[in-house]
Amino acid sequence: MKLSAMFSSSCYSSAIAKNALQPPSLITLPASAFLPPLSRKLSCRHGVSYNRLSFRGNSSFSSTAVSSSKSDSQSQGSESFFRDTLRSMETVYLNRNPTAKSILELVSSVDDEQICYDHLAFRTFGVNGYGISSLASLFLDYGYTQKEELRFPAKKLKALWFSPPNSSSQDGGSGVNGPLPRVFISELLVDQLSPRAQEIIRKYIKKSASGNKYAALASALGSLTWEKPLYSEFQQLAGESEYAAWTLVNGYALNHVTISTHRLKSNLRNIKSLNEFIKKNGFKLNSDGGVLKVSPDGLLLQSSTVADSMPFSFSDGVVESVPCSYIEFAERLVLPQYKNLSESEIKESHRRDGFEVGNADKIFESTSKEQLTRRA
Repeated sequence: MKLSAMFSSSCYSSAIAKNALQPPSLITLPASAFLPPLSRKLSCRHGVSYNRLSFRGNSSFSSTAVSSSKSDSQSQGSESFFRDTLRSMETVYLNRNPTAKSILELVSSVDDEQICYDHLAFRTFGVNGYGISSLASLFLDYGYTQKEELRFPAKKLKALWFSPPNSSSQDGGSGVNGPLPRVFISELLVDQLSPRAQEIIRKYIKKSASGNKYAALASALGSLTWEKPLYSEFQQLAGESEYAAWTLVNGYALNHVTISTHRLKSNLRNIKSLNEFIKKNGFKLNSDGGVLKVSPDGLLLQSSTVADSMPFSFSDGVVESVPCSYIEFAERLVLPQYKNLSESEIKESHRRDGFEVGNADKIFESTSKEQLTRRA
């Protein structure tokens, strides 16, 4: 039997045949040959070159790492996998946050066209590789571009946002099935916290081993990469940084999704109308800095609900309610240089892009104890 018959994918057999004259004492195979069948299929499809693994054997064949070119269909396959990952993240988010699910259903009942996401947001610990980069790699690998950095000194945070690739095969869908959203990833500057807070965070990071390598998987599964914390340590962190406490119990889970209001077709496309609609239906909006957060140039308008809460079982047997996630709304107005365009001519690229520190600083408060316990 030819050695090539052992491999189901043609990308391996061609590599083996190419090296048929190598010495019989050494067989060199791509590392992907030792992956499960689905992983092997993806590695060949994406044109990834793997480091070679060597072992002794009796065959007179040897293979080298394989690189294949991408076609349009292969790119669509890549996007399909990427969207499946986002869908899993979204499913975890909606299952844990009934407010977000209900509001999406409410908006859909009025605006039966597509609902587009403006951006997805995540929180991380900025220490030992568990910060922004641990999640950013997924998005960068699938065509996203890193943009500006934002700093929040009082909260000891920094953030980066990432713009999606221009091309998308599913611009007509809704949510993660629609136009790919921006991504906003923040990290807590752990080194700026008190020694005790640092000690707690580093303790769980250490127990996570190499969990930062699987940040996207953890988000898609809704799992922590570290052990469940002690309730007393959660309380200690919450006393110093509510962001830290939130991240300790929620990990890499989606912090929020954001509805792009100006892409709606009904009167809800005006964010003020949407805010009133949400309040009339009994949902509480984040009031920190005012319900409507407006950028200095007046072109980026944002609001958000107050986060849901869920019971969390701590490692010491204590079960307490902890903040989960929330849903945000953003209206991006047309830039002055495009104000003469007709409604039908206006595209997303004609609108205000990016983020604003002042707005984001107040949106962060959606998971704060003050907002969660506010009565009205």
